[in-house]
Parts: sequence; C-alpha cells; structure tokens
Amino acid sequence: MCGIIGIIGKDSVSDRILEGLKRLEYRGYDSAGIATLVNGHIERRRAEGKLINLANRLAGEPLAGDVGIGHTRWATHGVPTENNAHPHTDGKVAVVHNGIIENFQEIKAELSAKGREFATETDTEVVVHLVSDFLDQGKTPREAVAATLHRIEGAFALVIMIAGEHDVIFGARRGTPLAVGLGEGEMYLGSDAMALSHLTNKLIYLEEGDWVEMTRDSVQVRDENDEDVIRETKLSAVSGAMMGKGNYNHFMQKEIFEQPAVIGDTLHAFINPATQTIKLPDMPFSFADATRLTIVACGTSYYAGLVAKHWIERYAGLGVDVDVASEFRYRCPPLPKGGV
Repeated sequence: MCGIIGIIGKDSVSDRILEGLKRLEYRGYDSAGIATLVNGHIERRRAEGKLINLANRLAGEPLAGDVGIGHTRWATHGVPTENNAHPHTDGKVAVVHNGIIENFQEIKAELSAKGREFATETDTEVVVHLVSDFLDQGKTPREAVAATLHRIEGAFALVIMIAGEHDVIFGARRGTPLAVGLGEGEMYLGSDAMALSHLTNKLIYLEEGDWVEMTRDSVQVRDENDEDVIRETKLSAVSGAMMGKGNYNHFMQKEIFEQPAVIGDTLHAFINPATQTIKLPDMPFSFADATRLTIVACGTSYYAGLVAKHWIERYAGLGVDVDVASEFRYRCPPLPKGGV
C-alpha cells in the first residue's frame, strides 16, 4: 500500500516531505522518492529500499524548492527498483500515485504511437505523459488534469506537480483515500491524517471521484463532473505519539497489541452501556429488513469479514457472503432482493 504526501509551502519542503513519508512507513514499501520544483524545474531524488537510503541520498544531494511531492512505493506494475520508484516525471510533469491504472496499456500504446518514450514499466508513467500530452495540445494545467482524470480508469489517488507552475499542485481520489491539509500560507496533501500530523490537524477528506486544485492560499475541490463542491473541514485527533513503533519490534506487532483499545474505541462510538442499546449511523437501508449480507473486503479486513460471518450467522440468523473486493468488482454476482 503506497504512501503519498505533497506540500506547497513557504520555504524548503523536502525535509518535511521525508518526515511525512516516515509516518507512512506502517503501510509497507520497497522504494521511495521526492520531487520538488527548483526555479520552475523538476528535481528528483529516489532510492530503492528503506527510507534511510533516501535520507542518505538527500544528505549528499539536497533538494531545494518550496513545492514538492513524495511517495513510498509498494510494487504492483514494475519490479521494485530505483527506476520504477515514484515520483515519475518527463521533465514537465511529476506524479505520485497509489493504486492501479487499469487501462494503462491501452493509453501507453496510444501515446507511444505519438512518439512519447516511456522509461519505466509502471502504470503511473502513463499519467505523466497523458497530462503532458494534453498540455502540448494547449490545455491549461487545470484542463489537462481534468482531461486526464476522464481518460484513466481504475482505483487510485494521485498528486500532480507541473514544471513552471510554482503556486499549484493537483490531487485526485478515486477508490483510494486522499486528504487535504490546511495550513497558514501553505497547503498539504496526504494519504491519511498520519502523513500530515506534523503539519496540520485541519483536514478535508476528498470524497469518491473528487479532485482538488491547491495554491498556498486556496483549495478548490471539484467532483467527478468537474463541478465546484465544498467539503467539510475536520479536526484530526491523530497525534505524533501514534506515529512510530514505540516499544514494539515492528508495526505488525504494534497493531496486534493495539487491537483491544481500537475495538473498544470503535464500539464506544455506537454502544450505550447505561441503556444497553446500540445506535448505528444513519444508512439508506434497514438491517432489520435485510435478507442477506454481503461483506466485500481486502487483506486483513477480508479475514475479519470471515470471522464476522460466523458471528452474524450464529447470533443474528442472517446469511452472509464474504468476497475479496478486487475480484468482486469484476464479477456480476446475483445479489438477492433485500440484501445488503
């Protein structure tokens, strides 16, 4: 699971981007990189392996610039090498990406036929060249990003930086979370609140299909139809103390031992011990009327769903199906009437 951070700041951003990437280490990764705008030009440093390798690279080859993007990569398309590490750039556009571009082969073939040369095996590089191609057609940066988002398919979060555009970066969310952080004369983008916890606690969580254009002093969110929308600003409760491994040997061990407290906090939001009642969030359906339940999840959430299946079937008498999300979205399963 990749990690993303972007900063449009008042002074040098590379150290703060690196700190944000450290706060995303819990996601796992095999390479990392940072790109900044220096006198309008894109400069980049990348490294295979742990973040200490990138930190050492930056110590020897510092990155200036008050606009930048960073990324920790978990390889999907393309082996885990420095060449395949993000950010990807053609010199005009730089992109970091979490997720999968499903139609990248089709787009890559079209762009290659136009003479565009690809340097990596990744699907992300398609976004770089697609934005550049639209810019070459005379579109503004905003128009080029919008056209790109309408062209690509998949589940992803993107942050896009354009050479010469010193006062703007773009972000997009489709199926993968992305948060906007609000600062004083600065703006931020991150995969989650953890990535931005050292920068701000004022966050806007992009909704499905949203994309954002950020300057140092403004944030404009647009929906999947390119209509301007206003999303709620929330205060994050994430603190720096939650970031590291603490006294644990690794993040997995930490997460295992944190489970009782996390489960307790989650249940506390819905259970009233005094009245012994449960209040669920408002939903467009009633669990009381459900005829069957389908749980769609990935990774450890899938295994949690399998456990929940036994509990729900035993105690609620409600039939449950559990599906892997990456498979479910490509199937057309016959869902029962009244199912949830």
